[in-house]
Amino acid sequence: MVTASIGFHCPECVRSGGDRRKTDYQMFHFDPLMVKILIVTNVILFAVGIGMGDGIQGQIVADGLIIRGGLHANFGEWYRVITSGFLHYGFVHLGFNMYALWLLGPAFERSLGRLRFAFFYFAAVISGSFGAMLWTPDGLTVGASGAIFGLLGLATVAQRSSGYSIWRSGLGMVLLLNFVLTFAVSSISVGGHLGGFVSGLMVGWLLFELPKKLKIPRYLPELIVLLLATAAFVGTLAIA
Repeated sequence: MVTASIGFHCPECVRSGGDRRKTDYQMFHFDPLMVKILIVTNVILFAVGIGMGDGIQGQIVADGLIIRGGLHANFGEWYRVITSGFLHYGFVHLGFNMYALWLLGPAFERSLGRLRFAFFYFAAVISGSFGAMLWTPDGLTVGASGAIFGLLGLATVAQRSSGYSIWRSGLGMVLLLNFVLTFAVSSISVGGHLGGFVSGLMVGWLLFELPKKLKIPRYLPELIVLLLATAAFVGTLAIA
């Protein structure tokens, strides 16, 4: 990804900048519908949770849609692996994650397509849940940060694969700041962030690097990601 005046642009979009007017039209007239749906879903669930009572605590605990020690690997609470990625501790937590999604998401939704983007996003959510349970199995973890770090990992591979320096573009500093905060702030889920980021790196390699080395079937990356996400899903429940 390449830093732009508004968010990030995919390297392919930047390389096609020979026709400046056409590129600008595509950039600013593309409707990131899936990103909007994800943001609205997070906001609605946050509002519903607050409405359940006990303020923010009610949003986190009352409905039980969180990942924490006590899943008991019984698959009866399998939904927590996914729903935890749509709940947040408070307004600041929600705001930061949704702002990051709005900056990173549209370029990938445009370049990958809505369905592929949504598929890889949910894979990052599941991988973040697996990382969280692996790192702190008895911890209480919620938030879209795992998926956001998945997009950061995907952006890192996409940019490097296209020959752009992550430091010259500004992405490197974004990564550095986020990882410093990840390890410096005790309330942040280290495992969730790392799990999502590794997922993004793997997806990026399958999409941008593997096709350079081998001629692969069209949907092979999706199949591999599906298998990895399924393994992470089952692993999350097994650890709990």
